[in-house]
Amino acid sequence: MGKKKTMKPYLERDISWMYFNRRVLQEACKEEVPLLERLNFLGIYSNNLDEFFRVRVASLNRVAEWDGKTGLREARTAAVTVKQINRLNSRYAKDFEVAVKQVNEALAEHNICIISDAQADEEQAAYIRNYYQEHIDGYIVPIWLSAVRHLDYETDEKIYLAVKACRLTQTGKTAYDYAYFSLPVDSCGRFVRLPDKEGRSYIMYIDDVVRCCLPKVFEGNGFISFSAYSFKFTRDAEMEIDNDQRSGILQKISKGLKSRKKGEPLRFVYDGNMPEDLLRRVLGRLDLGERDTVLRGGRYQNHKDLMKFPSFPGSALKYPPMPPVRRSSLDGPESILERIRRQDRFLHVPYHSFDTFIRVLHEAATSRNVSSIKITLYRLAKDSKVVRALIAAARNGKKVTVVIELLARFDEESNMNWSQKLEDAGVKVIFGVEGLKVHSKVLHIGMKKGGDIACISTGNFHEGNARAYTDCILMTSSRRIVKEVAQVFDFIEKPYAPIQFKELLVSPNEMKRRFISLINAEIRNRKNGKPAYIRMKLNHVTDPEMVERIYEAAYAGVGIEMSVRGNCSIVTDRLPENCHIRINGIIDRYLEHSRIFVFAAGGEEKVFIGSADWMPRNLDNRVEVVVPVYDPTIKQEMKRIVDYALRDVRQGRAVDGTGANIPWTCNDPLETGSQQALYRYYEELEAKEREYDAGMA
Repeated sequence: MGKKKTMKPYLERDISWMYFNRRVLQEACKEEVPLLERLNFLGIYSNNLDEFFRVRVASLNRVAEWDGKTGLREARTAAVTVKQINRLNSRYAKDFEVAVKQVNEALAEHNICIISDAQADEEQAAYIRNYYQEHIDGYIVPIWLSAVRHLDYETDEKIYLAVKACRLTQTGKTAYDYAYFSLPVDSCGRFVRLPDKEGRSYIMYIDDVVRCCLPKVFEGNGFISFSAYSFKFTRDAEMEIDNDQRSGILQKISKGLKSRKKGEPLRFVYDGNMPEDLLRRVLGRLDLGERDTVLRGGRYQNHKDLMKFPSFPGSALKYPPMPPVRRSSLDGPESILERIRRQDRFLHVPYHSFDTFIRVLHEAATSRNVSSIKITLYRLAKDSKVVRALIAAARNGKKVTVVIELLARFDEESNMNWSQKLEDAGVKVIFGVEGLKVHSKVLHIGMKKGGDIACISTGNFHEGNARAYTDCILMTSSRRIVKEVAQVFDFIEKPYAPIQFKELLVSPNEMKRRFISLINAEIRNRKNGKPAYIRMKLNHVTDPEMVERIYEAAYAGVGIEMSVRGNCSIVTDRLPENCHIRINGIIDRYLEHSRIFVFAAGGEEKVFIGSADWMPRNLDNRVEVVVPVYDPTIKQEMKRIVDYALRDVRQGRAVDGTGANIPWTCNDPLETGSQQALYRYYEELEAKEREYDAGMA
């Protein structure tokens, strides 16, 4: 047993996540990345870390604290994992502070100066005081630390300043009072742009604007001096959902959201210059446990705000524009639904315009030949064009059914609001399946005459995501696929009905078994001398059984090549020479999100796309859909996406389970990153198609 464990190691998903986020930080450190994009990566790194602690570390802490007889092994593993996370976090935090300093210095070389309150000259100080009076005054009301026992009322979404204020007593002795308050970032923004001066632009954190104006904040209290230090904390974000069967799902989620805001603190990050007496008072009101994180940081917290850093003109500061390519084969006055009926179509966003999918919905909403629309929605844009089209369809007399997932983490409140608007418009809204998240991304359009249409996506039907996430959408009228997409909705409405899927891979039904069967077929083909390989692109690989099967295939001689963006529990370091598993992790301007699976199948390749990663939650606890790709042209395009990802040496890092994140290497590297190469390919392909159409005309 010990030998097997050594030969086929398993990396805990949360440690692999730390390695992934480290790759984001590495991208922020690259000098060739434009400066404002480097700031954005620093913001992404910080935001990722906040969510990770709120959810994953919170869950691990709960498991680690378990003292029951059952689950003892899991509790010990969780405790060890939390310690590893805290060690990595402390090490990476130092690298993060160095990266922030380097980027700030580089910005100064481009005449963009981030200055503190102490660096402001008299003219700038006067501007700051006036700015405070006009924009900030009234938003800040200090709370005396002596007046509160706990910070239960405060949210972890804000940044706080802890203030040590000095005054003279009636006897002339020095006395100190201690207070705190949140910074009004939501109302006033995090950054204030000061007037340009001598060809230079000046930016100040709102933290320092407030520091300049502390006498105004504490006006009338007789203080003679102040010092202020930032801090933030992270709460447990797991919702406590009431299991009372008398409560409706909306009420349960609403109650859970309130419990999230009152979650226990589990991480505290503070300005390392905070005096001990002030630090002691703040920590005393957070009730942190021994496993919780207390991290000495820099002057500023909540670096996620760097994603909203002021924009400046200049090609050297931002990525060059890559406007989405509009596909002429799906543009123009002809019915897009009829085009899909004639031939399968695909979109690869954000390289292709998501407007094409919106057009599919718009036409379905207005076409007299459309009788019904069914769609699953996991996350929605703030002002969703998708929802607008669905509401219009309902008002036009179509039978519209929307499966909306109320447990989409951090989007629960938004999804509740949208569900109410949909119901008000006459849309049939289904709140998923009890005990299962509906994570699939599918659309079914029922026609009065002719064949129905289905769309299956690897990502959310979300306009914002479609500008930042790489995802594939298959649009088809293939009867065998469209019929089963309709059955997915039947399964969601009646999850215990005995529905069999022959074409689609659907979880939690038989997706895992089908994937295992495909892997086993590769092992048999390898033994029989037939072509045998697996090439995949997905976000996460952590399911223990799937990890074990990948090892088995590799040990049998099946070539395994993968592009995995995030969590990966496979350890490729020090594998035997005859065991070939190579995994590339790409961080670039777009978030890699598409899930594509290619199996050699003895020379008759099988290609699949869908919503599922290889994690226990996807394969066992969610409704996911993966679809086979049959159209030869689209099949080649999906293979191209995987191939380019595996040849990306510019943006790729070797995912080997060590956390070293060394640069990726391969025998046939692309000249550019895979994202730039794909965009260029789609541009050239579209130019050829337009040229061909012009010649035919």
